[in-house]
Amino acid sequence: MFMDRLLANRRGVSLTPEERARLEGAISEVRTFDPRLTIIEAGKHIDVSTFLLEGIMSRFIEDRKGLRQLVSIHVPGEFVDLHAYPMRELDHSIGTLTAVTVALVPHRALKDILGPRPDLTRKLWFSTLIDAAMHRAWLFRVGRLDAVGRVAHFLCEMNARLHAVGLSDGHRFVLALTQTDIAEICGLTTVHINRVLRQLREAGLCQMRASLVEIEDCEALARRGNFSPDYLYLAPLPQALNKEISS
Repeated sequence: MFMDRLLANRRGVSLTPEERARLEGAISEVRTFDPRLTIIEAGKHIDVSTFLLEGIMSRFIEDRKGLRQLVSIHVPGEFVDLHAYPMRELDHSIGTLTAVTVALVPHRALKDILGPRPDLTRKLWFSTLIDAAMHRAWLFRVGRLDAVGRVAHFLCEMNARLHAVGLSDGHRFVLALTQTDIAEICGLTTVHINRVLRQLREAGLCQMRASLVEIEDCEALARRGNFSPDYLYLAPLPQALNKEISS
């Protein structure tokens, strides 16, 4: 079922069978896209919202020279642009980082099913509020942490988000991003990322081999990245993932 991962493990939030059926019935089309494509451009009118089924997508802003800055990434089980439903157009673009499969939900269908269902409206609103929380964490990561801390925080976040939808075992997950992608996400250069990944490996915290990330010490990596999963509003995680950050 397409919506099985929606709001997966979010504290106090779950879809009823009727709500899940309504959302799945609102899907007009399932599409696949190749990697490195812009599928929604900033300022364009939008009449559908995109639910990510497989792959990784990003939101980004381009400057006048065409250079982009990533402002968020999305993993399976997330609406990428649910906020486009009330806004109709976005101040940023949306693209694919890997090959993706998405389900498209027309806004007219959302209007029909949400109008008489305030509980479902609240649950989807909750999803957009978590997006905002992740944006704040993104700003904290780039603005306050050193290079190693930024990458450690990012890898901890990805581990937690992917674990919530069954794509990480708590220590090991596939992250089909290039070092250039991670550099953009963390506000670093590609050369710097290579050095940081080596430092994390030599410290016995985690290793990244091609697309496979293996976290060897979740608690230590979280401390190094000043990471706490609270802003993700996930259900209780394995103890190593949910360890409080000590002062």
